[in-house]
Amino acid sequence: MASIFSKIVRGEIPSYKIAEDDNYYAFLDINPLTQGHTLVIPKQETDYLFDIEDDLISGLMVFSKKIARAIDKAIPCKRVGVAVLGLEVPHAHIHLIPIQSEADISFSNPKLKFTPEEFEEIAEKIKKEL
Repeated sequence: MASIFSKIVRGEIPSYKIAEDDNYYAFLDINPLTQGHTLVIPKQETDYLFDIEDDLISGLMVFSKKIARAIDKAIPCKRVGVAVLGLEVPHAHIHLIPIQSEADISFSNPKLKFTPEEFEEIAEKIKKEL
């Protein structure tokens, strides 16, 4: 059965897309820790990040770097934090989270709520910086 992320890539489930290419897809997390919290995934469905082939995992990091730099320009933050958990969805993914302090990247923090219009506005701000 396809993961929710594979369904997002295929357009079966809507997302607030930031960018994509032949191998990777970046979109806003709908349960963000901070404004601009973005997920980056390989389009190839692989459950565990470290099971991804070497060329694809290195490409995933390069693609993530491009997205992180755009987030850094679009969203006021000290850094863009990176987290890989991989337990909540069986599809490898990287969290890019704009942070002011290390406390901002705690997944036990309450999730923010945005309207669809606010999500669109955030996505557009990031896309403009790509």
